[in-house]
Amino acid sequence: MKASAVRGHLDGLLLSVLESGPLHGYAVITAVQERSNGVLELRKGTIYPALNKLERLGLLRSVWESEGERRRRCYELTDAGRRSLATERSVWREFTTAIGAVLEPTPRPGQAT
Repeated sequence: MKASAVRGHLDGLLLSVLESGPLHGYAVITAVQERSNGVLELRKGTIYPALNKLERLGLLRSVWESEGERRRRCYELTDAGRRSLATERSVWREFTTAIGAVLEPTPRPGQAT
């Protein structure tokens, strides 16, 4: 799927995969890919700036964690992030309903198909 198809929905995708608990950046990428059955393949160059932006906006917080010799930054939702995710979901439902009504219209009674 083209990266442009994800544009505008990336924040919601990232907030959603972090809803169940903290993840490091690569795990966020993997979670999006797994949830989308491999259709969405997000790049590190896309994810990390977006995670940093969400943190600056107060929707995420991050902490450094060590795993052996490796240090990773783990991200988790804030309360504001949970509220933002609820809004993103509402906007998404409205959007998909509107697009669906145009692409796959339901004939009105008495209307020719």
